[in-house]
Amino acid sequence: MVRKRIGILTGGGDVPGLNSVIKEVVFRGTENDCEIVGIRRGWEGLTHLNFDDPASQQHYIRPLNRSNTRTIDRYGGTILHSSRTNPRKMRKLPDFLSADSMAKQGDTWDVSPQVLRNLEKLNLDYLVAIGGDDTLSYAAHLDSLGVRVVAIPKTMDNDVRNTEYCIGFSTAITRAMNAIQRQRTTVGSHERVGIFRVFGRDAGFTALYTAYVTSIRCCIPEYKVNLEKLIDLLIVEKHDTPSNYVLVVLSEGAQWEGYTVQEYGEPDAFGHRRKTSVAEALGVEIGKRTGEECIVSDLTYDLRSGEPDFADKLIAGTFGNIAMDAVLSGKSGVMAALVHGCYCLAAIPDPKLGPRRVDIDTMYNKQRYRPNYANKIGLPIFLTKA
Repeated sequence: MVRKRIGILTGGGDVPGLNSVIKEVVFRGTENDCEIVGIRRGWEGLTHLNFDDPASQQHYIRPLNRSNTRTIDRYGGTILHSSRTNPRKMRKLPDFLSADSMAKQGDTWDVSPQVLRNLEKLNLDYLVAIGGDDTLSYAAHLDSLGVRVVAIPKTMDNDVRNTEYCIGFSTAITRAMNAIQRQRTTVGSHERVGIFRVFGRDAGFTALYTAYVTSIRCCIPEYKVNLEKLIDLLIVEKHDTPSNYVLVVLSEGAQWEGYTVQEYGEPDAFGHRRKTSVAEALGVEIGKRTGEECIVSDLTYDLRSGEPDFADKLIAGTFGNIAMDAVLSGKSGVMAALVHGCYCLAAIPDPKLGPRRVDIDTMYNKQRYRPNYANKIGLPIFLTKA
Protein backbone atom coordinates (compact mmCIF):
# COMPACT_ATOMS: atom_id res chain seq x y z
CA MET A 1 0.00 0.00 0.00
CA VAL A 2 1.28 3.48 -0.91
CA ARG A 3 1.61 5.65 2.19
CA LYS A 4 -1.01 8.44 2.13
CA ARG A 5 -0.52 11.92 3.53
CA ILE A 6 -3.76 13.46 4.83
CA GLY A 7 -4.42 17.04 5.90
CA ILE A 8 -7.20 17.87 8.36
CA LEU A 9 -8.69 21.23 9.41
CA THR A 10 -11.63 22.67 11.35
CA GLY A 11 -13.37 25.88 10.23
CA GLY A 12 -16.08 28.24 11.47
CA GLY A 13 -17.53 28.16 14.96
CA ASP A 14 -16.28 25.46 17.31
CA VAL A 15 -18.60 22.76 18.63
CA PRO A 16 -18.15 19.84 21.05
CA GLY A 17 -17.00 16.72 19.23
CA LEU A 18 -14.39 18.19 16.89
CA ASN A 19 -11.50 16.69 18.84
CA SER A 20 -13.18 13.28 18.68
CA VAL A 21 -13.19 13.51 14.88
CA ILE A 22 -9.53 14.53 14.80
CA LYS A 23 -8.50 11.69 17.10
CA GLU A 24 -10.36 9.04 15.09
CA VAL A 25 -8.87 10.26 11.80
CA VAL A 26 -5.40 10.09 13.35
CA PHE A 27 -5.86 6.67 14.97
CA ARG A 28 -7.52 5.10 11.93
CA GLY A 29 -5.01 6.75 9.62
CA THR A 30 -1.94 5.56 11.51
CA GLU A 31 -3.36 2.03 11.62
CA ASN A 32 -3.30 2.17 7.81
CA ASP A 33 0.18 3.67 7.44
CA CYS A 34 -1.13 7.20 6.75
CA GLU A 35 0.58 10.40 7.84
CA ILE A 36 -1.78 13.02 9.31
CA VAL A 37 -1.03 16.74 9.02
CA GLY A 38 -3.06 19.17 11.13
CA ILE A 39 -3.74 22.54 9.50
CA ARG A 40 -4.39 25.22 12.12
CA ARG A 41 -7.00 27.99 12.03
CA GLY A 42 -9.18 26.51 9.29
CA TRP A 43 -8.84 27.89 5.77
CA GLU A 44 -6.53 30.60 7.09
CA GLY A 45 -3.95 27.87 7.53
CA LEU A 46 -3.86 27.43 3.76
CA THR A 47 -4.12 31.10 2.79
CA HIS A 48 -1.51 32.45 5.21
CA LEU A 49 0.97 29.57 5.27
CA ASN A 50 4.31 30.86 3.93
CA PHE A 51 6.81 28.11 3.15
CA ASP A 52 9.62 30.68 3.00
CA ASP A 53 9.05 31.47 6.68
CA PRO A 54 9.80 28.69 9.22
CA ALA A 55 7.77 30.53 11.88
CA SER A 56 4.74 30.48 9.58
CA GLN A 57 5.11 26.76 9.03
CA GLN A 58 5.38 26.16 12.76
CA HIS A 59 2.31 28.32 13.40
CA TYR A 60 0.01 26.77 10.80
CA ILE A 61 1.18 23.16 10.48
CA ARG A 62 0.95 20.61 13.29
CA PRO A 63 1.91 16.98 12.65
CA LEU A 64 -0.58 14.72 14.41
CA ASN A 65 0.10 11.30 15.89
CA ARG A 66 -1.31 8.96 18.50
CA SER A 67 0.73 10.51 21.26
CA ASN A 68 -0.44 14.10 20.83
CA THR A 69 -4.09 13.16 20.16
CA ARG A 70 -4.55 10.36 22.71
CA THR A 71 -6.61 12.38 25.21
CA ILE A 72 -8.04 15.21 23.09
CA ASP A 73 -11.49 13.63 22.78
CA ARG A 74 -12.04 14.32 26.48
CA TYR A 75 -12.40 18.04 25.81
CA GLY A 76 -14.51 20.41 23.73
CA GLY A 77 -13.29 22.90 21.17
CA THR A 78 -10.66 22.01 18.59
CA ILE A 79 -6.93 21.54 19.13
CA LEU A 80 -6.42 22.79 15.56
CA HIS A 81 -8.21 26.07 16.35
CA SER A 82 -10.51 27.73 13.85
CA SER A 83 -11.31 30.90 11.94
CA ARG A 84 -13.97 32.31 9.67
CA THR A 85 -11.81 32.61 6.57
CA ASN A 86 -13.16 32.53 3.03
CA PRO A 87 -10.24 32.13 0.60
CA ARG A 88 -12.43 33.26 -2.30
CA LYS A 89 -13.26 36.59 -0.64
CA MET A 90 -10.24 37.86 1.28
CA ARG A 91 -10.47 41.53 2.27
CA LYS A 92 -6.79 41.68 3.17
CA LEU A 93 -3.95 39.68 1.70
CA PRO A 94 -1.13 38.19 3.80
CA ASP A 95 1.90 40.51 3.67
CA PHE A 96 3.99 38.08 1.64
CA LEU A 97 1.43 37.77 -1.19
CA SER A 98 1.47 40.11 -4.17
CA ALA A 99 -1.89 41.66 -5.03
CA ASP A 100 -1.01 41.33 -8.71
CA SER A 101 -0.83 37.56 -8.42
CA MET A 102 -4.42 37.18 -7.15
CA ALA A 103 -7.73 37.81 -8.86
CA LYS A 104 -9.65 40.73 -7.39
CA GLN A 105 -13.41 41.12 -7.37
CA GLY A 106 -14.55 44.44 -5.96
CA ASP A 107 -12.70 44.91 -2.70
CA THR A 108 -11.83 41.22 -2.12
CA TRP A 109 -9.29 38.77 -3.53
CA ASP A 110 -9.66 35.12 -4.48
CA VAL A 111 -6.54 33.47 -3.10
CA SER A 112 -7.41 29.96 -4.25
CA PRO A 113 -4.15 29.79 -6.28
CA GLN A 114 -2.25 30.26 -3.00
CA VAL A 115 -4.32 27.50 -1.36
CA LEU A 116 -3.57 25.14 -4.24
CA ARG A 117 0.15 25.92 -4.08
CA ASN A 118 0.26 25.23 -0.35
CA LEU A 119 -1.66 21.97 -0.76
CA GLU A 120 0.88 20.91 -3.39
CA LYS A 121 3.85 21.90 -1.21
CA LEU A 122 2.33 19.99 1.72
CA ASN A 123 2.22 16.97 -0.62
CA LEU A 124 -1.25 16.02 0.57
CA ASP A 125 -3.13 13.13 -1.01
CA TYR A 126 -6.36 14.11 0.74
CA LEU A 127 -7.82 16.96 2.72
CA VAL A 128 -10.42 16.30 5.44
CA ALA A 129 -12.44 19.50 6.05
CA ILE A 130 -14.69 19.71 9.11
CA GLY A 131 -17.19 22.56 9.14
CA GLY A 132 -20.64 23.99 8.57
CA ASP A 133 -22.22 25.25 5.36
CA ASP A 134 -19.74 28.14 5.02
CA THR A 135 -16.60 26.05 5.54
CA LEU A 136 -17.91 23.25 3.34
CA SER A 137 -18.83 25.69 0.57
CA TYR A 138 -15.11 26.22 0.03
CA ALA A 139 -14.46 22.49 0.33
CA ALA A 140 -16.91 22.06 -2.55
CA HIS A 141 -14.96 24.68 -4.52
CA LEU A 142 -11.68 22.84 -3.95
CA ASP A 143 -13.36 19.63 -5.08
CA SER A 144 -14.36 21.38 -8.32
CA LEU A 145 -10.69 22.36 -8.77
CA GLY A 146 -9.59 18.73 -8.55
CA VAL A 147 -8.46 18.58 -4.91
CA ARG A 148 -9.29 15.27 -3.23
CA VAL A 149 -11.55 16.44 -0.40
CA VAL A 150 -13.60 14.56 2.17
CA ALA A 151 -15.96 16.60 4.38
CA ILE A 152 -17.45 16.17 7.83
CA PRO A 153 -20.50 18.33 8.80
CA LYS A 154 -20.49 20.19 12.09
CA THR A 155 -22.71 22.98 13.31
CA MET A 156 -24.97 23.41 16.30
CA ASP A 157 -27.57 24.79 13.84
CA ASN A 158 -27.81 21.33 12.17
CA ASP A 159 -28.45 23.00 8.82
CA VAL A 160 -25.94 21.37 6.45
CA ARG A 161 -27.67 19.78 3.47
CA ASN A 162 -27.43 16.07 2.54
CA THR A 163 -27.32 14.96 6.18
CA GLU A 164 -29.85 14.72 9.00
CA TYR A 165 -27.22 15.40 11.64
CA CYS A 166 -24.24 17.70 12.17
CA ILE A 167 -21.72 17.34 14.99
CA GLY A 168 -22.49 19.71 17.87
CA PHE A 169 -26.26 19.66 17.56
CA SER A 170 -27.09 17.20 20.34
CA THR A 171 -24.83 18.91 22.87
CA ALA A 172 -26.37 22.28 21.98
CA ILE A 173 -29.87 20.98 22.66
CA THR A 174 -28.75 19.30 25.88
CA ARG A 175 -27.14 22.54 27.09
CA ALA A 176 -30.21 24.62 26.13
CA MET A 177 -32.59 22.16 27.78
CA ASN A 178 -30.61 22.17 31.02
CA ALA A 179 -30.31 25.97 31.09
CA ILE A 180 -34.04 26.44 30.52
CA GLN A 181 -34.96 23.86 33.15
CA ARG A 182 -32.69 25.61 35.67
CA GLN A 183 -34.14 29.02 34.92
CA ARG A 184 -37.72 27.85 35.34
CA THR A 185 -37.31 28.36 39.10
CA THR A 186 -36.36 32.03 38.75
CA VAL A 187 -38.93 32.82 36.05
CA GLY A 188 -41.60 31.02 38.06
CA SER A 189 -40.62 32.61 41.37
CA HIS A 190 -41.04 36.08 39.89
CA GLU A 191 -44.11 35.15 37.78
CA ARG A 192 -42.59 36.45 34.57
CA VAL A 193 -42.29 35.65 30.88
CA GLY A 194 -39.01 33.85 30.16
CA ILE A 195 -37.58 34.47 26.69
CA PHE A 196 -34.58 32.48 25.46
CA ARG A 197 -32.48 33.19 22.38
CA VAL A 198 -30.40 30.52 20.66
CA PHE A 199 -28.33 30.46 17.48
CA GLY A 200 -30.04 29.82 14.16
CA ARG A 201 -29.43 32.53 11.58
CA ASP A 202 -31.26 30.85 8.71
CA ALA A 203 -32.66 27.63 10.15
CA GLY A 204 -34.64 26.96 13.30
CA PHE A 205 -33.60 23.42 14.20
CA THR A 206 -31.89 24.42 17.46
CA ALA A 207 -34.88 26.41 18.73
CA LEU A 208 -37.39 23.83 17.49
CA TYR A 209 -35.73 20.83 19.12
CA THR A 210 -35.10 22.77 22.33
CA ALA A 211 -38.81 23.60 22.43
CA TYR A 212 -39.61 19.95 21.68
CA VAL A 213 -37.77 18.62 24.75
CA THR A 214 -38.80 21.44 27.12
CA SER A 215 -42.48 21.63 26.02
CA ILE A 216 -42.44 25.37 25.32
CA ARG A 217 -43.27 27.56 22.33
CA CYS A 218 -40.74 28.62 19.73
CA CYS A 219 -40.23 31.05 16.87
CA ILE A 220 -38.01 30.08 13.94
CA PRO A 221 -36.70 31.86 10.82
CA GLU A 222 -38.74 29.70 8.44
CA TYR A 223 -42.09 31.09 9.62
CA LYS A 224 -43.15 34.64 10.46
CA VAL A 225 -45.46 34.50 13.45
CA ASN A 226 -48.23 36.98 14.14
CA LEU A 227 -47.03 39.06 17.08
CA GLU A 228 -50.45 39.69 18.63
CA LYS A 229 -51.33 36.00 18.42
CA LEU A 230 -47.95 34.96 19.88
CA ILE A 231 -48.31 37.32 22.82
CA ASP A 232 -51.91 36.24 23.40
CA LEU A 233 -50.88 32.55 23.41
CA LEU A 234 -48.09 33.26 25.88
CA ILE A 235 -50.16 35.36 28.28
CA VAL A 236 -53.12 32.95 28.27
CA GLU A 237 -50.73 30.06 29.01
CA LYS A 238 -49.05 32.10 31.74
CA HIS A 239 -52.33 32.82 33.51
CA ASP A 240 -53.43 29.19 33.14
CA THR A 241 -50.25 27.92 34.78
CA PRO A 242 -50.37 27.47 38.60
CA SER A 243 -46.98 29.18 38.98
CA ASN A 244 -48.08 32.01 36.67
CA TYR A 245 -45.10 31.96 34.30
CA VAL A 246 -44.45 31.01 30.65
CA LEU A 247 -41.40 30.32 28.48
CA VAL A 248 -40.58 30.75 24.78
CA VAL A 249 -37.39 30.11 22.77
CA LEU A 250 -36.42 32.06 19.65
CA SER A 251 -33.87 31.44 16.92
CA GLU A 252 -31.64 34.48 16.39
CA GLY A 253 -33.14 34.81 12.90
CA ALA A 254 -36.78 34.54 14.02
CA GLN A 255 -39.20 37.19 12.79
CA TRP A 256 -42.77 38.29 13.14
CA GLU A 257 -44.98 40.26 10.83
CA GLY A 258 -43.81 43.86 10.89
CA TYR A 259 -40.40 43.04 12.39
CA THR A 260 -37.22 42.79 10.36
CA VAL A 261 -34.09 41.25 11.82
CA GLN A 262 -31.70 44.04 12.78
CA GLU A 263 -28.00 43.61 11.96
CA TYR A 264 -24.88 45.49 13.00
CA GLY A 265 -21.11 45.49 12.57
CA GLU A 266 -18.95 44.51 9.62
CA PRO A 267 -19.87 41.32 7.74
CA ASP A 268 -17.65 38.29 8.29
CA ALA A 269 -15.74 36.49 5.54
CA PHE A 270 -18.94 34.83 4.34
CA GLY A 271 -21.05 38.00 4.38
CA HIS A 272 -22.84 37.48 7.71
CA ARG A 273 -23.36 40.39 10.11
CA ARG A 274 -24.22 40.14 13.79
CA LYS A 275 -27.91 40.20 14.65
CA THR A 276 -29.40 42.29 17.43
CA SER A 277 -31.30 40.22 19.97
CA VAL A 278 -34.77 39.31 18.74
CA ALA A 279 -35.45 38.10 22.31
CA GLU A 280 -34.91 41.59 23.69
CA ALA A 281 -37.18 42.99 20.97
CA LEU A 282 -39.94 40.53 21.89
CA GLY A 283 -39.52 41.35 25.58
CA VAL A 284 -40.02 45.05 24.83
CA GLU A 285 -43.16 44.32 22.80
CA ILE A 286 -44.65 42.10 25.52
CA GLY A 287 -43.99 44.70 28.20
CA LYS A 288 -45.43 47.50 26.08
CA ARG A 289 -48.59 45.61 25.15
CA THR A 290 -49.36 43.72 28.38
CA GLY A 291 -47.35 45.23 31.21
CA GLU A 292 -45.91 41.79 31.97
CA GLU A 293 -42.27 41.63 33.08
CA CYS A 294 -39.87 39.52 31.03
CA ILE A 295 -36.56 37.78 31.74
CA VAL A 296 -34.45 37.53 28.60
CA SER A 297 -31.58 35.01 28.39
CA ASP A 298 -29.09 34.65 25.57
CA LEU A 299 -28.03 30.99 25.44
CA THR A 300 -25.93 31.21 22.28
CA TYR A 301 -22.21 30.67 22.97
CA ASP A 302 -22.70 28.50 26.04
CA LEU A 303 -24.38 25.87 23.85
CA ARG A 304 -21.20 25.24 21.85
CA SER A 305 -18.84 25.16 24.83
CA GLY A 306 -17.45 22.29 26.87
CA GLU A 307 -17.21 18.58 26.27
CA PRO A 308 -19.56 16.69 23.91
CA ASP A 309 -22.53 14.68 25.15
CA PHE A 310 -22.95 10.97 24.34
CA ALA A 311 -24.58 11.46 20.94
CA ASP A 312 -22.02 13.96 19.71
CA LYS A 313 -19.07 11.89 20.89
CA LEU A 314 -20.52 8.78 19.28
CA ILE A 315 -21.39 10.40 15.95
CA ALA A 316 -18.21 12.50 15.80
CA GLY A 317 -16.01 9.44 16.21
CA THR A 318 -18.06 7.52 13.66
CA PHE A 319 -17.96 10.38 11.14
CA GLY A 320 -14.16 10.46 11.51
CA ASN A 321 -14.00 6.76 10.66
CA ILE A 322 -16.41 7.16 7.75
CA ALA A 323 -14.19 9.91 6.36
CA MET A 324 -11.25 7.52 6.57
CA ASP A 325 -13.34 4.83 4.84
CA ALA A 326 -13.67 7.27 1.94
CA VAL A 327 -9.95 8.08 1.92
CA LEU A 328 -8.84 4.46 2.06
CA SER A 329 -11.24 3.45 -0.71
CA GLY A 330 -10.16 6.32 -2.97
CA LYS A 331 -13.38 8.36 -2.83
CA SER A 332 -13.43 12.17 -2.84
CA GLY A 333 -16.00 14.95 -3.09
CA VAL A 334 -18.01 13.16 -0.40
CA MET A 335 -19.17 13.91 3.14
CA ALA A 336 -19.81 11.71 6.16
CA ALA A 337 -23.55 11.86 6.79
CA LEU A 338 -26.65 10.44 8.43
CA VAL A 339 -29.46 9.78 5.95
CA HIS A 340 -32.72 7.99 6.87
CA GLY A 341 -31.11 7.43 10.27
CA CYS A 342 -28.18 5.47 8.79
CA TYR A 343 -24.51 6.37 8.41
CA CYS A 344 -23.41 6.89 4.82
CA LEU A 345 -21.31 8.93 2.43
CA ALA A 346 -23.17 11.77 0.70
CA ALA A 347 -22.11 14.40 -1.80
CA ILE A 348 -20.58 17.59 -0.41
CA PRO A 349 -23.54 20.02 -0.56
CA ASP A 350 -23.90 22.43 -3.47
CA PRO A 351 -23.17 25.89 -1.96
CA LYS A 352 -25.74 27.50 -4.27
CA LEU A 353 -28.55 25.75 -2.35
CA GLY A 354 -27.71 27.44 0.96
CA PRO A 355 -28.46 25.91 4.36
CA ARG A 356 -31.03 23.21 5.03
CA ARG A 357 -34.22 24.52 6.63
CA VAL A 358 -37.01 23.25 8.84
CA ASP A 359 -39.92 21.71 6.95
CA ILE A 360 -42.61 23.77 8.63
CA ASP A 361 -45.46 21.70 7.16
CA THR A 362 -44.38 18.56 9.01
CA MET A 363 -42.31 19.83 11.93
CA TYR A 364 -43.88 23.10 13.09
CA ASN A 365 -47.38 23.79 14.41
CA LYS A 366 -48.18 27.12 12.76
CA GLN A 367 -51.31 27.59 14.86
CA ARG A 368 -49.78 27.02 18.29
CA TYR A 369 -46.17 28.09 17.54
CA ARG A 370 -44.88 24.80 18.88
CA PRO A 371 -43.16 21.73 17.41
CA ASN A 372 -45.41 19.05 15.96
CA TYR A 373 -45.36 16.04 18.27
CA ALA A 374 -47.57 13.62 16.35
CA ASN A 375 -47.07 11.54 13.20
CA LYS A 376 -43.45 10.56 13.75
CA ILE A 377 -43.73 6.93 12.61
CA GLY A 378 -41.41 6.38 9.69
CA LEU A 379 -39.23 9.40 10.41
CA PRO A 380 -35.61 9.05 11.58
CA ILE A 381 -34.62 9.98 15.13
CA PHE A 382 -33.93 13.59 14.17
CA LEU A 383 -37.50 13.91 12.86
CA THR A 384 -36.75 14.94 9.30
CA LYS A 385 -35.11 13.35 6.29
CA ALA A 386 -31.98 14.85 4.71
